[in-house]
Amino acid sequence: MKELLLIGIGGGVGSIFRFVLSKALQSIAPFAFPVGTLFVNVSGSFLIGFLSLLMFNRFAIYSFEFRVLILIGLLGGFTTFSAFSLEAIDLWESGERAKMIIYLLTSLVLGLCATYGGIILGRKL
Repeated sequence: MKELLLIGIGGGVGSIFRFVLSKALQSIAPFAFPVGTLFVNVSGSFLIGFLSLLMFNRFAIYSFEFRVLILIGLLGGFTTFSAFSLEAIDLWESGERAKMIIYLLTSLVLGLCATYGGIILGRKL
């Protein structure tokens, strides 16, 4: 139960930070392109890679609860793309390259199809 609370707190903060940062970057972008979302996804992916290495390998002094708060909660709320990226890299590094490619392709194709399917259904209602 404690972990769920920490994830909720971190996720709320991460979601607010994502919204504010993405909107701020988008408002100063000189052209129509989702710069804010792109920045959030790339920076979140960098942060989850960097912080997970530090927390698990270099500085294992961090408690499980702190890792849950930061990696799952904060960064999960900031961008789920970061979790997707870390899982793909974990598959690659564990030698499961075929699984990684399948994961990447199915996530992309099914995600786009599901989004489009939701749009079509929403338009019909």
